Amino acid sequence: MVAKGTHAGKIRIGVGGWTYEPWRGGAFFPKGLQQARELQYASSKLTSIEINGTYYGSQKPASFIKWHDETPADFVFAVKGPRFTTNRRVLAEAGESIERFFKTGVTGLKAKLGPINWQFATTKRFDAEDFAAFLKLLPKSVDGLAIRHVVEVRHESFKHPEFIALAREHGVAVAMAGDSDYPQIADVTAPFVYARIMGTTEGEESGYSASALDQWAKRAKTWAVGGSPEDLATVAAPMSDAAGRDVFLYVISGHKERNPAAAMALIERVG
Repeated sequence: MVAKGTHAGKIRIGVGGWTYEPWRGGAFFPKGLQQARELQYASSKLTSIEINGTYYGSQKPASFIKWHDETPADFVFAVKGPRFTTNRRVLAEAGESIERFFKTGVTGLKAKLGPINWQFATTKRFDAEDFAAFLKLLPKSVDGLAIRHVVEVRHESFKHPEFIALAREHGVAVAMAGDSDYPQIADVTAPFVYARIMGTTEGEESGYSASALDQWAKRAKTWAVGGSPEDLATVAAPMSDAAGRDVFLYVISGHKERNPAAAMALIERVG
C-alpha cells in the first residue's frame, strides 16, 4: 500500500564501471572518443555508475576527486566495498578492513557518493550472530558524509525473516538481484532501494524487450513512491511506512555490451 500523495524519491539508473573495451568504437562510446573522456560521456547519458574497481583493490584518493570533477553536479556513484572485507570466515573481524577502505579517499566523491555495496561470495551462508556483528561495524557517517550501505548476498540461506529484520534494524538495503541465478530478495529494508538486474541479451537491441523494460521501469517507480512491486516475491512482510525512497538500479552482467542501451531505455521510461 502506498499513501496517497507520497513524495517520490529520485530514481538513478546506470551500469557497472565504464572502462569496457567492447563499448568503444560506436557500441556505446562514439568512435574516436578519447578514453580519458569516457566517464564524462557516460555520465552525460546515465544518472549513476557503480564503481567496481574498488572491489578488487584500493584506488588512489586523487582518482575519486577526479571522478567527482568529471561528472555532472547531480550525478551519483555507488561504490563496491573491497572483497577483502566480505570474503572472510568471521565477518565480526572486518572492522579494520572497513576502516581502511574509508581511508582510501572514497569520500573525495563528496555529495556524489552514493551507497556502498558490500558483495558476498555465493558460498557465504547466513549466520545471524556474525552478520549482525558485521552490520554494527558499518559507519553511519565518514568525514561528515552520511553513508548508505547495501549488502549483496548470494546464498539461499539469506532468504530468512531474521536476515530481513537485521537489515531493517540497521537501515541497510539488501541488493535486489533481478533476472539472474542469484537469490532474488525483493524486501525493502532501508530508506532507499538498490537493484542490480542481469538479464540483458544479445538479441535485443536495448538488451531487454520493450515489455521487460516497461516492467522494470514500473517497479522502479513503485519503489520510488514507497511501495513494493506486487510481482516480486519477498521474504517478510512489507515495511509499515510508505515514504518515498531513492532508487538505484544498475544493469549488470548479462550481455554486457547491451547494458548501457538498457540503462538509457530505462532512464527514458522513468522520466
